[in-house]
Amino acid sequence: MQEKQDKSQEGAIAALRKALKEAQAVVIGAGAGLSISAGFSMSGPRFYEHFQDFADAYGFQDMYSGGFYPFDTLEEYWAYWSRYIELNRYSPARYPVYERLLELVQGKDYFVITTNVDHQFQRAGFDHHRLFYMQGDYGLWQCSVPCHQKTYDNEAIVHEMVRSQSNLQIPSRLIPRCPRCGKPMSMNLRIDATFVEDPGWHAAARRYGDFLRRHAHKKILFLELGVGLNTPGIIKYPFWQMTAQNPNAVYACLNLKDVAAPREIVERSICIQGDIGEALRVL
Repeated sequence: MQEKQDKSQEGAIAALRKALKEAQAVVIGAGAGLSISAGFSMSGPRFYEHFQDFADAYGFQDMYSGGFYPFDTLEEYWAYWSRYIELNRYSPARYPVYERLLELVQGKDYFVITTNVDHQFQRAGFDHHRLFYMQGDYGLWQCSVPCHQKTYDNEAIVHEMVRSQSNLQIPSRLIPRCPRCGKPMSMNLRIDATFVEDPGWHAAARRYGDFLRRHAHKKILFLELGVGLNTPGIIKYPFWQMTAQNPNAVYACLNLKDVAAPREIVERSICIQGDIGEALRVL
């Protein structure tokens, strides 16, 4: 049984290698599984290594849950979030998964749409004009109201928050506030209707739409990496639909689970279940 599975994986890898070679354009759709493969686990040993004190004090058992914890004070809130941002936005990846992906599409006409907010595509060297971070960026803050549609880089103040925190709190003087209305700042993440789509966001959305229109009838590979079923309407379902509409398109899906394709496009689909980083290494 294992030998049959191995041969099936080898065939899928070979098919993907061929599709990459023949594609006139590649659209990469990336979800959390890609960053997890690169070492950005939100739970387990990595969580406890960096957040044991928060787990002991508040009871949550992973970074994702901590992001929704109702902290009593902004000093506590930003102590947690500054440590989270520094670890997941400004620290290097453990494994070169993004770099391997860049090698595979280097020289190709490509574009990336991602629900990831950790900036790893740019850290790996992807052209930022070919990226659409549609769910936001850990490296940006916005007014929590919001009173205006602008975002602000947070790197310098985040590092200072991490260096200055004690007893699970930051100094009150470091609490970020909107420069226009004075209300607290918040993360630029699409978690509710207050999400700010700034001019950079809209420019990236236009570039993505233009790319899709230019290649609508060409040999295009829709390469889906680590996309789960939390928000399938952003990447997975559109990829299926665009593949169905273009007889020259190929759909490929790499993930630890949730690997499937609808019957309408199954003959032009490549599904690889397993570690994304290992599959890219073999490719």
